[in-house]
Amino acid sequence: VQLQASGGGFVQAGGSLRLSCTASGGSFRFNNMGWYRQAPGKQRELVADISSGGSTNYADSVKGRFTISRDNAKNTVYLLMNSLQPDDTAVYYCNLKKTYVVYWGQGTQVTVSS
Repeated sequence: VQLQASGGGFVQAGGSLRLSCTASGGSFRFNNMGWYRQAPGKQRELVADISSGGSTNYADSVKGRFTISRDNAKNTVYLLMNSLQPDDTAVYYCNLKKTYVVYWGQGTQVTVSS
């Protein structure tokens, strides 16, 4: 299993970005997928996740601003980030949860300037 994340970049506060993460090496429609982030000097934290059935869960800090979605036909999970703030600056990682293993993508940098 490999996860390829993309879509990060540099944006001003109030701007938007959409992250994508495509999984390869099988079909993942029955697996939960998610986005995490890690800022310098901080622990990795959950941003949002989505179940195989489409149920979503968000960190309080991003509720109402971020939207996670998935396209099972493309084995891809998305994270639409609106109203970005400097505190959202971090490396964003996607993951895929199978029964006994969690797979991680390589991370994509998001930098928000004030």
